[in-house]
Amino acid sequence: MVNYSDDRLDRIFAVLSDRTRRAILARLADRRGLSVSELAEPFPIKLPAVMKHLDVLDDAGLIRRSKTGRTVTVEIAAGSLKAAVDWLQLCEQFWSVSLERLVDYAEAKERTAKARGR
Repeated sequence: MVNYSDDRLDRIFAVLSDRTRRAILARLADRRGLSVSELAEPFPIKLPAVMKHLDVLDDAGLIRRSKTGRTVTVEIAAGSLKAAVDWLQLCEQFWSVSLERLVDYAEAKERTAKARGR
């Protein structure tokens, strides 16, 4: 079970609240092991700004960087989003059950209204 007061979970969602960081993670999910330059290429921001986003992602444990010579390669850290995924799945289960009950209630009300209208 996920600990809801977990600082890690708060940090993951705070990091993911930024559109550019989500786009960086999506790009890394699509193409594994990109160099920083390759990663920064499609973004309309300068390389130092991308580097700051990478620092935030790295501090949160969502990416890993490795250096070979002068090239820094970035990849998603395996299992780094597990806490967030677990929490979201728990929420999905709750809301699915709640929405099913709401549908049942609405259908019962509709049947009652139709029966009275006869």
